[in-house]
Amino acid sequence: MTTTLAGETMPPGETMLPDATMLPDETVLPDDTARLRAAAAFVREHDSTTLLPLLLPGIDGAELRTLAERCRFAHAGMLLFPPDAQSLRAQLDACGLAADTPSHPSVVVRDRLARRHRRDPAELDVRILRPQVPGAAGERRAVEVFALTVPPHSALEPIAAYERTRRHEAHLAFEIERPDPLVLRGLGATLARHGARPDGGGYNPHENGTVLYFTTPADSSCGYRRLELYAHGDHRGALADHLGHQGERQPAETLLHLLTGAWTTQALASFARLRLPDAMDTRTACSTEDLARLTATHPRGLDSLLRYLTMLGAVTHDTGPGRQEGFRLTELGALLRTDEPASMRPLALMYGGPFYRSFGGLDHAVRTGLPAFDHLFGENHFDHFARDPELAGLFDRSMAASARMFRPLPAHPAVTAAARASSSATVVDVAGGNGELLGQVLTAHPGLRGVLLERPHAVEAARRLLGAAGCGAPLRLPRGRLRRRTVRAGTSTSLSRVLHDWDDDRCREILRHCARAMPAHADLLIVERLLPADGSPSLATAWDLHMLCNVGGRERTAAHYARLLADAGLDLQGHSPLPLDAHVLHARKTPAPPRP
Repeated sequence: MTTTLAGETMPPGETMLPDATMLPDETVLPDDTARLRAAAAFVREHDSTTLLPLLLPGIDGAELRTLAERCRFAHAGMLLFPPDAQSLRAQLDACGLAADTPSHPSVVVRDRLARRHRRDPAELDVRILRPQVPGAAGERRAVEVFALTVPPHSALEPIAAYERTRRHEAHLAFEIERPDPLVLRGLGATLARHGARPDGGGYNPHENGTVLYFTTPADSSCGYRRLELYAHGDHRGALADHLGHQGERQPAETLLHLLTGAWTTQALASFARLRLPDAMDTRTACSTEDLARLTATHPRGLDSLLRYLTMLGAVTHDTGPGRQEGFRLTELGALLRTDEPASMRPLALMYGGPFYRSFGGLDHAVRTGLPAFDHLFGENHFDHFARDPELAGLFDRSMAASARMFRPLPAHPAVTAAARASSSATVVDVAGGNGELLGQVLTAHPGLRGVLLERPHAVEAARRLLGAAGCGAPLRLPRGRLRRRTVRAGTSTSLSRVLHDWDDDRCREILRHCARAMPAHADLLIVERLLPADGSPSLATAWDLHMLCNVGGRERTAAHYARLLADAGLDLQGHSPLPLDAHVLHARKTPAPPRP
């Protein structure tokens, strides 16, 4: 497969056309105005909830709800070939669309056309217009029109004839709410699980937007065979990952990209350690020389790092007429700022520090089944961090950096039921770090009491965090034991990213302890990443190796957790997805058998 200069691959099922694009004999060309009118009607009548099951047969339940919440149906896209600008305005007007809709240059579709038809992209002035089409309830939607002007008898007529019949650029687009690299990756994995396949994409600097195209499964019951995820902002790192799934690289090139993954970790960690994101801005570019002065770095070394980070999508390099040349922070890179509310800087420091060193001993973990961390540092992960207050604080902050996975938890039925059940209902967060999860639950349900079971230094950090949030101080249970007297009616107990630290025997012990402390009607919520049963791409697969290397634990499938729960006298009631490829598993005590 080939790659354009923009980095977009040839979609499956398309072929590189000869210099003279020929249309099969006796083909009837569809009328552009009729197609435009039909697209506008389609946009008015559908929404995410109705469209996604048509495009992805088999998706339902919690997965459909999560996808629909994250992806707003935004537009239907099509390619038109007006003879001139006035004719295009007349077409829009005839379809009840705003004829004066502004336009800007296309990059992605222009390059797709150039490759398919072996043309110089400079010959193809493709413009994007998005005339608004309100949904049935007034939702903000549009028809996305790619317009290539084709004057009568021009050399572009064969392209127009071919594209009208093939409809390669027709698609349905879903705009991603609050995009970030992990969300983009998770959504792509969800689409892949339901038969969608990567089909190119690109970044358009004219509108600062990233598009990821997919082909829909063969059994989809919608007239559109292509799906677009649109993310505002520069997400070229996620785009590169998306395009990488299409197998356009030769094996040796692919292997080189994989082997340099350690360079990526250290480049991002150095970016964070040197506090470069704090010295940069997402709106205004800064020269290498100015950044070097601000951060006490060497201009030559800094320039090399910034160019590599540009390739990763953490920064962007501004050049061109009328623009200040220099480097500018992207939304991805901004996640490494110290003042960013959802900062992931602690994760970068942790993964580029102790955990980076421990992965140097991965072969020991694979040979022996014992953690490489213990082998390299002479003690286990928890003891090592507990002896170093600075390192312990960094670890707790790095765990809190993934707090976005907790956002849906306060609305979980088990939590809302506990909040309604009793004025003395209690939520117990076992090994809850600095109280991030507990704080979100107590903020959403002020009537609940909160109990945090943690190490002394973590409890003090949580006391400060929860106090600042107005939630009051958490309770620390005596000697770290979960006791029945601390658990009251309507209680929910949570284990967030705890069980994956341990082997099966220790997990059973923890779960049995929870079961003994829980009243019969109490709920247990477990937050973990679940290994996909079908082997599809997931962050859980990477974290499974991470847990082996660093603590000797593991990630598990939902069925594996169900067996562990059953061994502890608990029943798995179900599980639902959370952000960052996490899930919440809901368990209750197994009912006692009826007396004879």
